[in-house]
Amino acid sequence: MPPSPAYRPEPRFFDLGAEYGDAVRPAAFPETILRVRNDRAAATVGLAALPDAEWVAHFGRFEPLPGQPGPVAMRYHGHQFRTYNPDLGDGRGFLAAQMRDADGRLLDLGSKGSGTTPWSRAGDGRLTLKGGVREVLAAAMLEAQGVPTSRALSLIETGEALERGDEPSPTRSAVLVRLQHSHIRFGTFQRAAFFERTDMVETLVEHVRALYHPAVAAGDAPGLLAAVVAASARLTARWIAAGFVHGVLNTDNLNVTGESFDYGPWRFLPSYEPGFTAAYFDSSGLYAFARQPEAVFWNLTQLAGCLKLVAEAAPLTEALNGFGPAYIRELRAAFLERLGVKSLGEAADQRLLDTTLALLREGGEAIRWEPLFQDWFAGFSSSARALGGPRGKHWQGEAFDAFRFALFEHEPDRPERLEHPAFASPEPEEMLIDEVEAIWSAIDTADDWAPLHDKLARLEATRLARL
Repeated sequence: MPPSPAYRPEPRFFDLGAEYGDAVRPAAFPETILRVRNDRAAATVGLAALPDAEWVAHFGRFEPLPGQPGPVAMRYHGHQFRTYNPDLGDGRGFLAAQMRDADGRLLDLGSKGSGTTPWSRAGDGRLTLKGGVREVLAAAMLEAQGVPTSRALSLIETGEALERGDEPSPTRSAVLVRLQHSHIRFGTFQRAAFFERTDMVETLVEHVRALYHPAVAAGDAPGLLAAVVAASARLTARWIAAGFVHGVLNTDNLNVTGESFDYGPWRFLPSYEPGFTAAYFDSSGLYAFARQPEAVFWNLTQLAGCLKLVAEAAPLTEALNGFGPAYIRELRAAFLERLGVKSLGEAADQRLLDTTLALLREGGEAIRWEPLFQDWFAGFSSSARALGGPRGKHWQGEAFDAFRFALFEHEPDRPERLEHPAFASPEPEEMLIDEVEAIWSAIDTADDWAPLHDKLARLEATRLARL
């Protein structure tokens, strides 16, 4: 059956031409077993009515959706742990389709684990089922916390036995499809600049400006950079407020719309730990929790370097200098939102941010990250609930008194949200590594998908509770 009238195909990446991507064929998998379908996300682009058989045809075998020309592996370069790599590109995924959502935003369907491409290097182009499950969980948790994120649209098990050096092998395989607002990376610009193709940089500037930042004037590369800086500052601040560590903040893993994507060795903080890392191979702590703003800013400077081919250095520098102030503003706003209170002005909002971080820092392992925001959501309105809850004995001391004073200055924002059943639970939804491993173990050892789907349902309840 054709998609619903809400389906509005618009494959605009192909306007750029053949120098930006390569037409590819998806892998022919021995099996296509549907494991996760995100109908809420699919509904935003008119695809929720697809029967399972058609869903698998489009997102497991990648038969093109109506109005779509077929998959293309995007070309890009990137700095990986600050070492430039000109041999990157979509090596195990591709852009499968583009369409408008109900708000008019242009969204991409991008794959992961869909087979080899010209940019696979020595890889097999596949995704482990565990990696797919982890991405589904990361995206759902971040969306529930209000972080701009890609959404895992589909996860299909593909029936291959994969060999991997960093997990027990052979292991099961899968193909994931994500829905997000642009796959154009900082590294897409880097590739054009690497070849000193001023024309390609100019084309990218206009393409990105027109489709994703239309408020920027035509040809205004510094204005486009300022828009990307603002979006990146917002994303980074919300990672911090969520206690999230992306793990691999290379320039090919940041995009022009400031939306988080490509979840590999991610982790969430159990409690405040600035040096907490997600990737076992991040031995220097380059992408540790507290260094993420630094990492994002460094990547923005690489993007600015590319734009020097088409703009003067001074206005680009001015745009970059906006990151620090924007990040602090966005961090205050993110913590206010997570605590469910209204702004009281810059000074009071900063005081609440500072005292919240001080309480998390001084509380050590006794005060876990996520429970603080669960217990004290809506400020004063949660006093009895928090003090009488399982962590009541921890809410004391000088750091807590300073936090409570700053919090109670702020008026609760829609305190009726506390009536949602999610706030009646003594424990919040967290996403710590032990639970992630337990969810995977049930799948791996008993093919039991109930813990995953139960977790996704609870995360959806959390998201709704905070709307």
